[in-house]
Amino acid sequence: MSDRHPIISITGSSGAGTSTAKRAFEAMCAREGVKLAVVEGDAFHRYDRVEMKAQMAKAAERGDNHFSHFGPDANLFGELEKLFRSYGETGVGRVRKYLHDETEAAPYAHLELRPGEFTPWEDTPADSDMLFYEGLHGALVTDDVDIAQHVDLKIGVVPVVNLEWIQKIHRDTSDRGYSEESVVATILRRMPDYVNYIVPQFQHTDINVQRVPVVDTSDPFIARDIPTADESLSVIRLERIARFDVDFLYLLAMIERSFMSRRNTIVVPAGKTQMAMELLIAPILSSIIENRGEV
Repeated sequence: MSDRHPIISITGSSGAGTSTAKRAFEAMCAREGVKLAVVEGDAFHRYDRVEMKAQMAKAAERGDNHFSHFGPDANLFGELEKLFRSYGETGVGRVRKYLHDETEAAPYAHLELRPGEFTPWEDTPADSDMLFYEGLHGALVTDDVDIAQHVDLKIGVVPVVNLEWIQKIHRDTSDRGYSEESVVATILRRMPDYVNYIVPQFQHTDINVQRVPVVDTSDPFIARDIPTADESLSVIRLERIARFDVDFLYLLAMIERSFMSRRNTIVVPAGKTQMAMELLIAPILSSIIENRGEV
């Protein structure tokens, strides 16, 4: 961690709700005039889209049916830790961008880059105030890397697993044209890496946000609709409560129908998650900014 060059990470799988936490954080930084160096976790995948398909096929030929974007074989964990270490020490680190679609690829047409490919590695902006990471592995700790140790504020965002599966099935079948059978096969293929590399991160995060539906999701494979925000609650837990000066009474007063389920856990209507995140993180962000200015 670094007072001079702080790092914030939001960790969660695609569709988990990290974008809501990201919007809350970006809104606060805009109000405070904080310049962010934004890093997407997809940039640290080892293979581009075409190469990943080829590697999956090779793994299957070897009898490995669990090769996935969640695990170490498909990611550059060492490079991600190197970025965090370098940024914490100098305020600059090497990054690239993964181009998800035609819109993201358009500015790089002169480099003849296509969707599913990476941009060249380059330095983060030299004048940024803090680094902001959103992706799969922002609090990862393994035998080989300790990414979590470099991060000043680690936020985990994860729905309960049945809801996560429902969201993935609906997104991949509706938006990406996959069959339900292929999406379920992907869920099963990823499961070992999900258990070993995604879930353990949430014991290292400072704040966890978990969306919980209040409708029946007991069989996610037959669910026809994603539970709405009105049909869900967000459970927000602070792991190291003594580190943060959080006024839970203020949060309860500001957020209608919120309640405390434990001394370090507040439950809010899911539609109020972004508001709750802003109210919760604003004083923490201010403290980080003040400490940075004093160094």
